[in-house]
Amino acid sequence: MNGALLLLLASVAFLTGYFVYARTIERKLGVDGSRPTPAHTKRDGVDFVPAHPAVLFGHHFASIAGAGPIVGPVLAAEFGWASVALWIVLGCIFIGAAHDMISMFLSVRHGGESIGSVIGTILGKPGKVLFLLFSWSALVLVVAEFTRQIAVTFVADPAIATASLLFIFEAIAFGLCVNKLKMPVFAASVVFVPLMFASVWFGSLFPLDLVKMFGLTAGATRVVWTLLLLAYCFIASTCPVWILLQPRDYLNSYLLYAMMALGFLGVFVAHPALTTDAFAGFSAIGRAGVPDRLFPFLFVTVACGACSGFHALVASGTSAKQLDNERSMRPIGYGGMLLEGVLAIIALIGVAGTYATQKDYVGAIQGMEPVQMFASTIAGFCVKIGIPQRAAESFMLLSVSAFLMTTIDSGTRLARFSWQEMFAGESAPGAAAKTPGAAAILNNMYTGTAVVVLLAAGLLLAATETSKQLWTIFASANQLLAALTLLAATLWFVKNRKPCWMTAIPMVFMMAVSSTALGTLLYKSFSGGRTDWVKGGATGFLLALAVVLVAFAVRTTAKMRGK
Repeated sequence: MNGALLLLLASVAFLTGYFVYARTIERKLGVDGSRPTPAHTKRDGVDFVPAHPAVLFGHHFASIAGAGPIVGPVLAAEFGWASVALWIVLGCIFIGAAHDMISMFLSVRHGGESIGSVIGTILGKPGKVLFLLFSWSALVLVVAEFTRQIAVTFVADPAIATASLLFIFEAIAFGLCVNKLKMPVFAASVVFVPLMFASVWFGSLFPLDLVKMFGLTAGATRVVWTLLLLAYCFIASTCPVWILLQPRDYLNSYLLYAMMALGFLGVFVAHPALTTDAFAGFSAIGRAGVPDRLFPFLFVTVACGACSGFHALVASGTSAKQLDNERSMRPIGYGGMLLEGVLAIIALIGVAGTYATQKDYVGAIQGMEPVQMFASTIAGFCVKIGIPQRAAESFMLLSVSAFLMTTIDSGTRLARFSWQEMFAGESAPGAAAKTPGAAAILNNMYTGTAVVVLLAAGLLLAATETSKQLWTIFASANQLLAALTLLAATLWFVKNRKPCWMTAIPMVFMMAVSSTALGTLLYKSFSGGRTDWVKGGATGFLLALAVVLVAFAVRTTAKMRGK
C-alpha cells in the first residue's frame, strides 16, 4: 500500500469523526456556550485564567502529545503497519478523543476540579483518594520517562538544548507582553513566532555541548541534563500559568504544526510504499528481542497515539481551568486528540515506508531510540521536497523535544494538583493556607512539586535498570488510567440518568487491555530467574489500586440500581 493513500484515508476518517461522532457526544453532554466556565467564575490569576482558544489549543495539544504518538507507533510497528493504523484510527475516534472531550466536560461542570474529584462525588472520599493516588503515580512515571528522553536527545544533538533553553525565555517574554502589557495575541505572535524559529538557527550555530565544554562523558552529561530538567519542572509547576505554561505551549505549538506539515507534505511528495509487514502475527519480536503478544501489547504500546489516560489529567487539570467557553471543548478536547492521531499515522508511515522488510525494521528498532528513528525516516521523505537530510532531521528532533518539554512541565503541575487534592480534604488546590499543622505542609504546592521531582530523579538515577523499561510501565499504567477515567464518566452518566454507552463500551475494552498488560509485567518481574522489585512493585501497586477502585465502582453501581 502507498503511504500517502493511508494518510489520506486516515485524515478523512478523522474529519468524519469530528463532524459526526463528536457532535453526537456534544449533544448528549448538553454543552452550553452561554454557561460561564470555571476560568471566569474561579479566576485567580495562577491556575484559573481564561485563555484565547488558539492559545489554549496550543497548550492542550502540546501537553497531550509529548513523544507518545511518535514513540508508540514506531515501537508497535513490530505487529505490522495495518494492525497499528487500524487501532490508531478507530481508537482515536471512538475512544481517545471521546475520552478527552468528556473528561474536560466533567471537570468544567465540577468547577474545574480534576477527574479525581469528580470520582469523589460518586465513590466518596476513599474512591477519590485512591484515584488521585493512581493518577499521581502515573504522572511520576510520565515526568520520569519523558525527562529521560529529553536528556538523551540533548546529549545526542546539543543544538536542540540551546534552542530549547531559548524557547523558555521567549515564552516568558511573550507571557509578559500579552498579560501585563496587554499586547494582542496576534501582534505578539507576529513578533515571537519568527523569534522561536530563529532560535533553531541560533542553536545550530552555538550548540550547548556539555561533553566538549566540560570534558564530561555522555553518561555524566545525561545526569546533568536530567537534574537541570527536573529543576525546570519544579519552577514551571509553581509559577502562574500565564508566565510560562500558556505562552510556552502556545509558541511551541507553531513548531509542532510546522513539523507535522513537513511530515504531511513529505509523505505526499515521496508517496512511499509500505514495505514492512501489514500484519506480523499475533506474536511478534520487536525492540526487546523477545516475542510480544498482540493482545494486549499492541494497544498499550501505541498508547497516546490512540488513547491516553494522561490526556484526562491535562483536560481536567489545566485545560478546563483555562477554557473560555464550553463550545471550545470539541475543537480543543476532541480535535486535539485527532491531530495527535494524524501525527501517529505519519510516524508509522515513516518506519513502514523506509525499511525494506520487517526484519530490517526490527534490526533498526533494536539499535536506535524511537525518536531518532522517527526523525531520520521522516527527514528522508523531506529530502524529496528539497530539504537536506541533516537539517530536516535536526528540526524533527527539536520539535519532538518541544513536545516533551511541554509534557514534563504540564505533568509536574498536574501531579502537584493530584498531591494537593489528596491532602486538601474537600478543598481545591490552594487551600493549604487554611489548613493548620502538618496538613498545611503536605498540601503546600512546593512540597507537592518537590515530592514528584525527587521521585522522578530516583527512578532515573537510582533505579537505572528500571529506567530503561519505563515506557512499558508508563504505557500500561496510562491505559489503565484511561479505563478508570472512562469508568468514572460512566458512573457519572448513570447517576445523572444520561446515556453511558459512549464511555461504558470503551471502558470495558481498555480495562481488559491494561489489566492484562500490567498483570503480564508483574509476572515477568518475578519469573525467569530474575527479580525486579522496582518494576514488580510499581506494577503491583498500580494494579492493586485499580482492583480496589473497580470494587468500589461495582458496589456503587449496585446501590444506584437499588434505588
